[in-house]
Amino acid sequence: MHNVRQRGIAAVCAVAMLSFATVASAQAKPANATAASNDGKSLTWGPAPDVFPTGAKMAVERGDPSKPGEFVVRLSFPAGYKIPPHWHPTAEHVRVHSGEFLVGMGDALDQSKTMKMAPGDTGSIGAKMNHFAIATVPTVLSIRSEGPFAMTYVNAADDPRKQK
Repeated sequence: MHNVRQRGIAAVCAVAMLSFATVASAQAKPANATAASNDGKSLTWGPAPDVFPTGAKMAVERGDPSKPGEFVVRLSFPAGYKIPPHWHPTAEHVRVHSGEFLVGMGDALDQSKTMKMAPGDTGSIGAKMNHFAIATVPTVLSIRSEGPFAMTYVNAADDPRKQK
């Protein structure tokens, strides 16, 4: 059961990483807000990449999610935020900074099949594992992975880029 929780967390991280690639390009624009990273540097926040449902914000802590190599991004989700089932081509590692993050494995978003992650919790999800996530309250987390970041929705109709 602990392994499922870790995989759920990793899945969420993978989604965040994809967003970071978009955010990295958006950071050339003026930031809406700043926050301190783990190493004390301030982070520049902007909208998450368009692969994420509307409402998420992202900041790049380290690296470049759009290029090969390790990167770390921070994601911020509003209460009630849902990321439909998806997968990533690389493993992801998630750490919850604040809030409550529900992560589940599988092809359908089912809140009854999630594991709760609280501040300080960490987890990993392997490459190509279908997962989904829900932020029940405002939530901030970091995702570490290998770039370039990519995210594929299990159901293509869930991809926000196709809904525009």
